[in-house]
Amino acid sequence: MSFDENEPQAVRDDRLAAERAWRRAVRRSASLDLRGAHVGLSIVAVALMLLGWCGKLVALGIVSSIFLLWFAIALIWVHADGDRGRHALQRVYNATFGWGNGL
Repeated sequence: MSFDENEPQAVRDDRLAAERAWRRAVRRSASLDLRGAHVGLSIVAVALMLLGWCGKLVALGIVSSIFLLWFAIALIWVHADGDRGRHALQRVYNATFGWGNGL
């Protein structure tokens, strides 16, 4: 984003709105790589099973509710962004468990 200091505010607002709309369209049409999210979900599932197996029910509830809360917040965010359907759920899934890409 480059700014011309002599540019009127209305023109600048229109240009920025067009850039935001273009980015939103690109974000909605982009295909998502979910391999890292699958890895992240697998790690969380194993950790939750181990916590349940060891009898750490308080820790199990805390960890699972953190991930559930994060998923719900991401779902609200994606819905507010205007994305719907399967692609929205994929974006939320990737936002919640996509940290598995870093492993």
